[in-house]
Amino acid sequence: MPSLVPLPPAPESAVSISAVAAHAGVSVATVSRVMNDHGSVRAPTRDKVLASVAKLGYRMNHLARSLRTSESRMLLTMVPDVGNPFYAQIVRGIDTVAREHGYFVLLCDTGADAGRERSYFDLLRMHRADGAICLDPDTVQHALSHESISLPWVACCEFDPGVAVPYVGIDNHRAACDAIAHLLAQGHTRIGLINSDECYLYARQRRHGYLDTLAAAGVQVQAQWMRTVQSLDYEAGTQAALELMAQADAPTAIFAVSDTLAIGVLSALRQLNKRVPQDVAVIGFDDIAIAAQIDPGLTTIAQPMRELGETAARLLLQRLANPAAQVPGVVLQHQLVLRGSA
Repeated sequence: MPSLVPLPPAPESAVSISAVAAHAGVSVATVSRVMNDHGSVRAPTRDKVLASVAKLGYRMNHLARSLRTSESRMLLTMVPDVGNPFYAQIVRGIDTVAREHGYFVLLCDTGADAGRERSYFDLLRMHRADGAICLDPDTVQHALSHESISLPWVACCEFDPGVAVPYVGIDNHRAACDAIAHLLAQGHTRIGLINSDECYLYARQRRHGYLDTLAAAGVQVQAQWMRTVQSLDYEAGTQAALELMAQADAPTAIFAVSDTLAIGVLSALRQLNKRVPQDVAVIGFDDIAIAAQIDPGLTTIAQPMRELGETAARLLLQRLANPAAQVPGVVLQHQLVLRGSA
């Protein structure tokens, strides 16, 4: 396979900033001040420059400008898996608020790897980006906290109040308790758990919620009813459910810590000719868009995904506006959404 050759930087536009300046009859510096929304340009001059920009079709390349000048209107969003639909609405929320305030968002797929996250934090150190929103596992955040504590970033979804950065998330323990309480109210006592890698704080918290609620109800938990998977894709949920249902004393209900896993569970139950919820009830977590479209509809814990992203962006902008200010953490509300699967 031939080696990849780095592409040269793209030109800012077919029309140069010098051409705009000549057309408007002003200096290049004046055009730059107008395009960067500096308030020192008189209104008639600003109008003349903007008219030339529109006439000539000039467009700035903000990333190229940032790399040249070390000035940035760029926010990093560090996501452990861009293929997970849960993160899509969060990123949209971040992008909406960022654009409202004149920022652009660079989506960074870290793979939940501390080394890759460190390289993105380096962009903050070098002032190639103004701030960052981190959705990586709290274990990764802890690994880098001694290096990044002074940098402008906030934690979203995964957070530890003991790390001195602003955060936004939900009460995962309480949310899992609500899911299990619903299944208990339906008469289930053999309740299975399909959990994620416990390097994630949410996975540990949701497991504790599962265990605590069953213990409070006097239900003895069987270790064989719990499975931990290393990915959140549909196939992982399918395989885990097939293993659970192969037991002689199989669960009559399954709580999966993400909707993608839960949808995989439904696939496994169809393969086994099990009726949902009559034979086996299923509850997921997140309320991604497809959860309401499948048959039966997936009962799930809804996270306010868009609001999580919007709140994270606002917290970051507060921190950028006043680095010395104490920006508080925010815990948003979840909701148990009842559909046909449980």
